[in-house]
Amino acid sequence: MARVNPYLAFDGNCEEAFNFYKSVFGGEFLGGISRFGDMPSEHYSPGQEKHVMHVMLPIGDGTSLMGSDTPGPEAAGKDHNISIAVSPDSEESAREIFKGLSAGGTVIMPIDQAPWGALFGMLTDKYGFKWMVNYDANSK
Repeated sequence: MARVNPYLAFDGNCEEAFNFYKSVFGGEFLGGISRFGDMPSEHYSPGQEKHVMHVMLPIGDGTSLMGSDTPGPEAAGKDHNISIAVSPDSEESAREIFKGLSAGGTVIMPIDQAPWGALFGMLTDKYGFKWMVNYDANSK
């Protein structure tokens, strides 16, 4: 079976965003933060030396959140019809993650009991990415 890891594209603020995600999920960046300036200059434009080429943050159960600065229309969650679904292992963790991710963002559906019996909420974080937090005590 394959593992799926979300890879997020930012327009110059990847490091800021990943420090925010690190404050929500905890942990450390695997391999640190790689920057475009670490590569030969023909692979990036002037002024992008300090931009993030790659960063990886483990967020649980073998899943990692990855990202980079990718200038242009594919950056920063704009016009992407995708959500990142997180399934914490406790109600307390679900509420903490939801609260953390929603700071400075927009709550689409407050975290509450859903018709299927789980604790569920949806939000768009302050970087424009959509998240779904779902804790189902019956699936543990």
